[in-house]
Amino acid sequence: MSVVTGSPGLNRSLTAYLPWMSRNGRICPLRLTVFLALLAPALLLIFDSLTSTLGPRPWEEAIHRVGWWSVVFLLASLAVTPMRRALRWNGLIAVRRMIGVSVFLAVALHLLLYMGQQSWDLLKVATEIVLRYYLAIGFVALLGLAALAPTSTDGMIRRLGGKRWQLLHKLVYPVGLLALVHFFLQSKNDVTEPILFSGLFVWLLLYRVWRWRLGDPSIAGLFIIAVGAALLTGLGESIGISLKHNVPLPVMLQSQFDPGIGIRPVWWVLLAGLAVMVVSAIRQYQRRLASA
Repeated sequence: MSVVTGSPGLNRSLTAYLPWMSRNGRICPLRLTVFLALLAPALLLIFDSLTSTLGPRPWEEAIHRVGWWSVVFLLASLAVTPMRRALRWNGLIAVRRMIGVSVFLAVALHLLLYMGQQSWDLLKVATEIVLRYYLAIGFVALLGLAALAPTSTDGMIRRLGGKRWQLLHKLVYPVGLLALVHFFLQSKNDVTEPILFSGLFVWLLLYRVWRWRLGDPSIAGLFIIAVGAALLTGLGESIGISLKHNVPLPVMLQSQFDPGIGIRPVWWVLLAGLAVMVVSAIRQYQRRLASA
């Protein structure tokens, strides 16, 4: 008596869709690591939900957590290209699609949790989205991601053509901007994290603009980008708080250098940009030694 287990070719084709598998059908350590890292926040959320450790407002806590991770995943997906070039590690491109799809899944879960908070009253949810502009902004960002996620396959790239596919996927930049505005509006009191994430987003945009206009940035170029992103972050935070709380702009600018109120986002953005510059310099030095 024999048991039919399926065609080996079919099994290989099915395993190819597993996110931790490489194109040759083997487990890719990098893909597996990134997959587990992307899955970890969801597993932690499930654990906290089952153990009733989400606090007195579990729905609200879950919504905020997933929203926070959505922005982190979005920034991570945009950081793949700069890090790949800084590290001279082309293998990083293999995880960009996985991270990008996870952004859409996280934002979709963000909306589902909000629907659950509203007792699954879809009419109320739709009304809230229409009446509350910060919800409308977040929903438009979700629609943009919904257009990007299904077109992230090799088949869709071939069907659309390289140029049209790249043009479509430039939607990620306005989507990112909308997501950050939504995050900022949701943070009523402490806007440190939205400003920090916005500063990192500015660095990613400046990097791409430099690369589109001038080619891959040199070490000096990375330094200029880091300083530019940091200055824009500090200036933006100072102007925003000055207008909102009617504080003189010079006072706010001076506060960026006051250690008594903590390290401001401007310095974290500068540190992140300089870290990329240092890593790139080290990798270039290693390549010169290897070729000598």
